[in-house]
Amino acid sequence: MADTLIKVDLNGSAYDNDKIHNRWHPDIPIVEWVEPGDDFIIETVDWTGGQIKNDDDASDVRDVDLSQVHFLSGPVGVKGAEPGDLLVVDFLDVGAFPDSLWGFNGFFSKKNGGGFLTEHFPEAQKSIWDIKGMFTQSRHVPGVSWAGLIHPGLIGCLPDKKMLDMWNTREKALFDTDPGRTPPLAALPYAETAHMGRMKGDDAKKAATEGARTVPPREHGGNCDIKDLSRGSRCYFPVYVKGGGLSMGDLHFSQGDGEITFCGAIEMAGWLHLKVGLIKGGMAKYGIKNPIFKPSPIKPDYKDHIIFEGISVDEGGKQHYLDVHIAYRQACLNAIEYLKKFGYSGAQAYAILGTAPVQGHISGVVDIPNACATLWLPTEIFDFDINPTAEGPKKFIDGKIDVPLAKDL
Repeated sequence: MADTLIKVDLNGSAYDNDKIHNRWHPDIPIVEWVEPGDDFIIETVDWTGGQIKNDDDASDVRDVDLSQVHFLSGPVGVKGAEPGDLLVVDFLDVGAFPDSLWGFNGFFSKKNGGGFLTEHFPEAQKSIWDIKGMFTQSRHVPGVSWAGLIHPGLIGCLPDKKMLDMWNTREKALFDTDPGRTPPLAALPYAETAHMGRMKGDDAKKAATEGARTVPPREHGGNCDIKDLSRGSRCYFPVYVKGGGLSMGDLHFSQGDGEITFCGAIEMAGWLHLKVGLIKGGMAKYGIKNPIFKPSPIKPDYKDHIIFEGISVDEGGKQHYLDVHIAYRQACLNAIEYLKKFGYSGAQAYAILGTAPVQGHISGVVDIPNACATLWLPTEIFDFDINPTAEGPKKFIDGKIDVPLAKDL
C-alpha cells in the first residue's frame, strides 16, 4: 500500500496545514521528498478550502473569497530533479473521500469574478452533485446522469525566480491597460490571504507580496483544467527548481471542455495516487516549453452527440476576425437555447455544459473572417430524447424539470 504523504482535514482550515499553499513561489519549502520510481498518495481539499457548503443557498458562492484559492497540496520534491529536466508523473488512481461523496458547481456573480457567460448569468447560483460510484446526479438539475472522470484541475511544478518575475511583469502590464475592469484582466499578487506553506516570518511576508496567484495556466502547468488527465494519464512537467516542487489540487468529478462556468466542473475534495520519474535534460531534448500530457485511456463511453456550432460573430452581431473565444461562446449559447426548449432554465443548461462530459473543438481557423468552434453534447446523459423531431421538443415529465438552482438568499 502506497504511503499517504499529505493528509488533509476537511473540517479544519487549509491555512492550518503547512503541507498546503495557495501561491506559486520558488522559495516555498518542499514538504516531502521521494525517489524517482516511487508511488505515493496525496490528499487535497476542494479548491476553495471548504468555503462552499452542501446546501441550497448560493450565498457562499456569492461571497467566496477568490483571493484565497487555489489551495494546493505540496510541494513534493523528487530527488535528483534539476532545472531543465522533465518530471514524469503517472496518475495511477484518483478518487473521492468515502465521507465526502458530493461536489458543487457554481456561477460567480459578475462583481466577484463572473465567468465565461457572465453577461447572461450575472448572479451567483450553484448546484450540488451527489457522487454515486462512477455516476453523478443533482437535485438541482433533474433529468440527467453521467459517468464522471475524476481529474486534478491544477497540477504543476514550482517556477524559478526568473519565471515568477516574468509572470508578474507581463500580467501587471495587461492589468494596467484597464485597471478598473470587473472582472479584472489578471489576478495580481495579494499578500493578505497568501498561504506560503512552511515559509515563516519575514521571508513568508516578502514572498507573499510577489507570489503568483494560481488562477491561470502558465508555462509550468498550473490551472489547465484538462478533463482527460485521470487514471492512466502520464504528464511531463518542465523542472525549474531543484527537486521540481510538484503541487496539485482543484479536483473535479466531471467537467465539460472549457470549464465554462468558472466555479466550474463538479468541484470536490479527494486524493491522487501518483508515481514519478525523471527525464534528465528533457526540456532541451524534446523542445519543451509547456507541459505535455498523455490522456487517460478511461473515459465516459458516450457515442451519440448533438453538435452545436458557433462562429466569431458575437451576440450583438459584431464581426470578429477568427476569434475562437467568441465562436465557442456562441456554440455554448446555442446549446443553452436548445436545452431551454425542453424545460430547463438557462442556468440549468449552463450547469450541464460546465459539468457533463461535453467536448469542445476548434473546428476551423482559416476561413476568414469566421472561426468555427463546436460543442459536442452527449445525448445519452439525458433521461429523455433530446434529438430534434418533427413533433418538436417534449418537456421532461410534463414540465417537472422546473427545479431551480440554488440562489443566494
